Amino acid sequence: MEKRHLKGMSLLIAATLVLAGCNGLGKMKKYVENIKYTVDPNPLTVQGDSVAISINGTFPGKYFARKAQVELTPTLTYAGGETPYKMVGFQGDKAVGNYTVIPYETGKAFSYTGKVAYTPAMSTSELVTKILGKQGKKEIPFDPFKLADGVITTPYLMLSDDKVLMARDAFQRITEHSEAATINYLVSSSVVRPGELKDADVSAMAAFVKGVPAAGNINLTGASFDAWASPEGELSKNENLATDRAKSAMTWLRGELKRAKLKSDSLETFYTLNPRGEDWDGFKSAMQASSTVPDKDLVLRVLEMYPDVTKREEEIRNMAATYKEISEEILPQLRRSEMRLNYQRVGKSDEQLIAMSKSTPDSLNVEELLYSATLTTDMNEQLRIYREASRIYPGDYRGPNNAGYILMMQNKMAEAETEFQKANSITDNPISTNNLGAVARLKGDRKKAMELYRKATAAGPEVKYNMGIIDIQNGDYSSANSNMSGVNSFNAALAKTLGGDAAGAQRILEASADKDSAQGHYLMAIIGARQSNGDMVRNHLGMAVQKDASLREKAMKDLEFRAFAGQLGL
Repeated sequence: MEKRHLKGMSLLIAATLVLAGCNGLGKMKKYVENIKYTVDPNPLTVQGDSVAISINGTFPGKYFARKAQVELTPTLTYAGGETPYKMVGFQGDKAVGNYTVIPYETGKAFSYTGKVAYTPAMSTSELVTKILGKQGKKEIPFDPFKLADGVITTPYLMLSDDKVLMARDAFQRITEHSEAATINYLVSSSVVRPGELKDADVSAMAAFVKGVPAAGNINLTGASFDAWASPEGELSKNENLATDRAKSAMTWLRGELKRAKLKSDSLETFYTLNPRGEDWDGFKSAMQASSTVPDKDLVLRVLEMYPDVTKREEEIRNMAATYKEISEEILPQLRRSEMRLNYQRVGKSDEQLIAMSKSTPDSLNVEELLYSATLTTDMNEQLRIYREASRIYPGDYRGPNNAGYILMMQNKMAEAETEFQKANSITDNPISTNNLGAVARLKGDRKKAMELYRKATAAGPEVKYNMGIIDIQNGDYSSANSNMSGVNSFNAALAKTLGGDAAGAQRILEASADKDSAQGHYLMAIIGARQSNGDMVRNHLGMAVQKDASLREKAMKDLEFRAFAGQLGL
């Protein structure tokens, strides 16, 4: 009898303990709303293709059963599915386990952070907390508790307006040129000797002048004559001699122009005489270059010691053997007039270039050929010309790069990529590297695109803009604003909006070419909402929907406009 009584008592005690455990979880489930939560952000937002949350919560005192455990899992729920965040576990102060302990008497605050990859189904969703209570072998799911709305998807308004770059031509229709020649003279003379006119440079200038009329595309613009005397004899006489030499050279050139039946402007405007007197600078340079003049260093010291030119000449003449060598080797080359005939060469007209790019492209130089492609708006014709440039000038990267540019405009990205790679194989250049970066981003490889952009920064500010696009996608709005600084575009305004500067975003968007597009009006409505401007929201949403009716449904669900529910006027 005594043994049976003890056995019955044991069973009663065990049943009581199980019941007490279930009652603990049951009470926790019943009062689950007493757990306090704050969620940041609320509503949730996508950033860098992820939806991150930060939760601060508190378990109140006398709530958490001492031997119980709970597993808390924040979960995004949406039509057709759900996405759980990582689970976090808590337990009572007498429970066995490794979860965070919550004292029964005082309760405890906790913090939680988590992130999940965004999917389009999450655009209309709710963040709930799911709790599974455990004690012994028992498990009780608590009722889900709503924490926040989700998800704002404004970053996905970003436009793929990556800046693909054209390599520019260096075509100049009018180019500046000159023909140069030197006439040498005998000592103390300004007479142009017939033998001098047979020198190669003088003969070449005469032949050039003779050929000007037949060329038909040369405009003479002026002629200059710099003349010197050698540093010997009386200074004033040498100054006059330099003047006479400049005049004699001018007389010769005027005669050549007259024989070619070319009219020059007046003497004052077309011809410039520059008599330079004694050429001590030329003398010094010739001495320094000489390898045969004896006592060369002594002569050079004399030039430094005596600023007075008369004293210089006297000291040099006193070196009899040296002066003889100087008079034979150095001085004759200083008695001269240097002539320069300046002219403009006028290139082919636009009409000629267009015609020749079709009929005889091989006759055009590379700059003319590249420029001719800019004279048409027909993309197929532009592509043909750039491919001709690649064929005729295979060593110039601009032909394939620009062909790739046109292919990108025609949405032929794979062909464009091939052309950009070809261009870079010819010359590793920042323009084609930037363009390959744009291809990589559009193909979804942001990491590779950013590597290419960092290599291509010398191509221009467009590269930083392209980097800003990736920054928006990565959720780095501070870098996006920095890289897009100074640009007035939809994406630059979007970056400002996402970075929290709605007023700055408004200024940028109002100055952009995108402001009157459907997307531009939609973004302006968001900017208005972030500034609590209801009229701005309604006006711009109305214009956005007028241009793109599909935006009505989006606006009705968009949490950007949650403060204006029922007031959108759509």
